[in-house]
Amino acid sequence: MEYQIKNAEGRLGILIPGLGAVATTFIAGVEAIKKGIAQPVGSLTQMGSIRLGKRTENRYPLIKDFVPLAGLNNIAFGGWDVYDDNVYEAAVTAKVLEPSLLQAIKPELEAIVPMKAVFDKSYAKNLTGTNVKEAASKYELAEALMEDMRTFKEENGCDRLVVVWCGSTEIYTEPADVHATVANFEEGLRNNDPRISPSMIYAYAAVKMGVPFANGAPNLTVDIPAIIELALQNEVAISGKDFKTGQTLMKTILAPGLHARALGVKGWFSSNILGNRDGLVLDDPDNFKTKEVSKLSVLDEIFRPESNPELYGDMYHKVRINYYPPHGDNKESWDNIDIFGWLGYPMQIKINFLCRDSILAAPLVLDLALFTDLAQRAGMSGIQEWLSFYYKSPQTAEGLKPEHDIFKQLIKMQNTLRHMMGEDLITHLGLDYYQELVESL
Repeated sequence: MEYQIKNAEGRLGILIPGLGAVATTFIAGVEAIKKGIAQPVGSLTQMGSIRLGKRTENRYPLIKDFVPLAGLNNIAFGGWDVYDDNVYEAAVTAKVLEPSLLQAIKPELEAIVPMKAVFDKSYAKNLTGTNVKEAASKYELAEALMEDMRTFKEENGCDRLVVVWCGSTEIYTEPADVHATVANFEEGLRNNDPRISPSMIYAYAAVKMGVPFANGAPNLTVDIPAIIELALQNEVAISGKDFKTGQTLMKTILAPGLHARALGVKGWFSSNILGNRDGLVLDDPDNFKTKEVSKLSVLDEIFRPESNPELYGDMYHKVRINYYPPHGDNKESWDNIDIFGWLGYPMQIKINFLCRDSILAAPLVLDLALFTDLAQRAGMSGIQEWLSFYYKSPQTAEGLKPEHDIFKQLIKMQNTLRHMMGEDLITHLGLDYYQELVESL
């Protein structure tokens, strides 16, 4: 595939629905990195390395030097938001980054003004949008988004675009007939079907325009048959869903270790408090359910209780998220894990993770934007399961269970990059070293 990848020439436009805490932290971070006043910690595309060939070859290039990614100096930022604050004002309101850092990049942030958003209060009842598009139908809203993309691309001199959803969690919905085919979906857009959410309208508009789309929230967005069908028709890369940041990140690190050692789990109780816009939206039970389903699926897929009933068949898993304004973007999570070992003797693990939600999410936005653009240039259309590393609830082909073990996800992603560049895949078997040693004796 190495000869099929188009070079990352020209400018990449990264368009973001939802210019809140995560998006402004991401944009401000990239601008600070470009000025040399910060480092892209947490970004694999910028600081991660990849092993090539045998261990004895000592080939460990940076990922950004191995695959043709867009450079940070060739990126233009834009987006939509339900409030009209520019990115500097929104970043100040979010209170994630220090005022001194924001001041150093103020002109760059002030220049980014959100376009009017597609908004439906029934999908985020705790928000009141004031910078919102109006149209007679959802189809016209999709057309308006497509025009936004055309205009942004032209005005910013972009050669390519990618959309990364950083908007709020929408209320819980399940696939219906309107989501089943492109024809059904387009009819639903024209008839203002209430089962078509704002995020679906963004996804449809992007994919219709040939623009790849990554979904950072647990919404039903690109993981409906209609959008998958359209993505394959238009040869567009899509992936989702829900950025893997705080508590779930810890689960996908710890749970594989317990499973690998065949240690049993009786219960896993998870509680969170956070006070940003995401916390406000999740304070509504309908929106929380969307997040809860995403977070609950992780342990079941790692432990597979149906295959390991003695160890995990009776596991009790509960997740709670509470809105606590004083904490702002600084999420705090507690996990109580009741495990058992040899002869069934009980033990406990306690985790108190005082994390910064947007600080953990920002590098994911960067990596997803750059890797999604890479996949698009490589002609890898449809679902990009190799990007599961970044998601709580990875999108897969129908009938496939997602892989949640973060270490297996990393191997999948690295082997995909090796495959794209014509390098040998690495199995970590290692037997060839010892066979060579025997043959030399």
